[in-house]
Amino acid sequence: MKKPLRALVIVLLAASCGGGGYNEPPRANLDDACAIVRERPQYYRAFKQVERKWGVPVHVQMATIHQESKFDGDARTPFRYSLGVIPIGRQSSAFGYSQALDGTWKEYQDQQGGRRTRRDRIYDATDFMGWYMRQTRDDLGISLSDARNQYLAYHEGRTGFRRGSYNQKAWLVRVADNVDQRSRMYQAQLVRCR
Repeated sequence: MKKPLRALVIVLLAASCGGGGYNEPPRANLDDACAIVRERPQYYRAFKQVERKWGVPVHVQMATIHQESKFDGDARTPFRYSLGVIPIGRQSSAFGYSQALDGTWKEYQDQQGGRRTRRDRIYDATDFMGWYMRQTRDDLGISLSDARNQYLAYHEGRTGFRRGSYNQKAWLVRVADNVDQRSRMYQAQLVRCR
C-alpha cells in the first residue's frame, strides 16, 4: 500500500474511533429524570456524590444542568457576529455541563478541583456546581434546596445577585422560575423511580 493511502486509512480509522458521543446529551426525554439516570447512571453517581459532599440536592443539580447545557458536555455559548456575518468570538467563555466561565472555573481549580478538572466531565462539572452553590449558601444565605434563587445567583454571580441585577431582566426571572419548576418535577420523579 502506498504511503499516502496508508496515511489516509490510518486517519479515517482514528476518526471513526472518536469520542463516541460521550459528552452528547442523553437521548432520553429530558423531562423525565428517571429516563435520564437510567440512560446515564454515571450522572446519578456524580449527582449523589455532590449531594453527600456539598449538600446540593440531586434535583437542584439536574434542573440547573438542564437549563445551562441540556446535559451536553460540549455546550458553548453562541457566536457573536460583526456586520451580521463575520464571527468575532463567542458570547462568553461558558463551557460544558455547568457552563462555568473561565475565571470562575480557574478559581474552582485553585481552591478545590485541581488542574486536571474539566468542564466537560460530569463529575467535575457537578462538583463545581456543588462548590459554587455551597459558597452561595454561605455568603448569601440561600438554601441549597432553593433552585430558583440558587440559579439566579449562579447566573448573575453572587455580587450581581446581592445587587439584584436580575430584577432588570424579566426573561431571567422567568428562566429561574422554570428551573424551580423543573427541580420540583425532577424531585417528584426521582422519588418514584428509585
